[in-house]
Amino acid sequence: MTEKVAVLGAGSWGSVLANLLVENGHTVELWSRDQEQVDRLNQEHVNPAYMKNFTYSSKLHVTTDMKATLKGADVILIVIPTKGIRQVARKLNAVLAELDQQSLIVHATKGLEQNTYKRPSEMLKEEIDPKYRRDIVVLSGPSHAESVAIKDMTAVTAACANLADAEKVQKLFSNSYFRVYTNDDVIGAEFGAALKNIIAIGAGALQGLGYHDNARAALITRGLAEIRRLGVAFGANPMTFIGLSGVGDLVVTATSKNSRNWRAGYQLGQGQQLDDVINNMGMVIEGVYTTKAAYELSKKRQVPMPITDALYRVLYEGEDIKTAISQLMSRDLTSEME
Repeated sequence: MTEKVAVLGAGSWGSVLANLLVENGHTVELWSRDQEQVDRLNQEHVNPAYMKNFTYSSKLHVTTDMKATLKGADVILIVIPTKGIRQVARKLNAVLAELDQQSLIVHATKGLEQNTYKRPSEMLKEEIDPKYRRDIVVLSGPSHAESVAIKDMTAVTAACANLADAEKVQKLFSNSYFRVYTNDDVIGAEFGAALKNIIAIGAGALQGLGYHDNARAALITRGLAEIRRLGVAFGANPMTFIGLSGVGDLVVTATSKNSRNWRAGYQLGQGQQLDDVINNMGMVIEGVYTTKAAYELSKKRQVPMPITDALYRVLYEGEDIKTAISQLMSRDLTSEME
């Protein structure tokens, strides 16, 4: 069944998902604030600032007009950096009110809001009136845009308390190379998606420093333990963290050069300054901001997160990475089950 889907956010992930939906036979309107980006996507079908050497479907229509994007959309997919979620959601709410329209909201944002520590779905619930949103579904899992663009086999999760809406999203996105599973644990899916970016920075830093497979495996495994610890403290199902939005997303993000969080960590390990890394990346490095939010949140909830603590000291207090690693390895010995 053909649906009209509005996609808000034309970065690498948003634009590739929009293209996938077009290939699945849906009518897709992609929204961006950047007129130059819109013109190039519509006329040349390219998005070079985000996806080099990739040509988009000529059937993908892109616009700066949010009202035109949203009008008649059965589903609205939001792929906006965490820090921009509220601003876009407020505008979205106003336009939906003007249209007097209710749509299913899906988001593929991975992070936590600074200071409030809210997850993306919590922010969306606060900013979008219930009468304009049928439900909110989280789309998350191990999925680099670059890999989906070349149709590498990909599996992700659609998480929603109402499984019928998760199943709708599952059918909307699934095809021969992109497989969607369902889950009713929104909290776990969002914590897994956000916190793995912290560990990815650490994994990149280790490689930048010259460490090898053993170190990376140790970091990923113990990183997953503290991701699960914090998520469960907020009511997540622990089983979610051994699924696609947990260990799956963590592994792909902490082992791939396609991950901007990994690349940021690698550059830090090579001795570059954080400000230079951020300025040169050209895209939001969610893990840098999530590290601060997760660090503060873990202290409030008294949840031990030693790797996050170490990365916070490196990113925000200027501690030397080698010193942080040495302190991690010299902590009191304990059980793996703790």
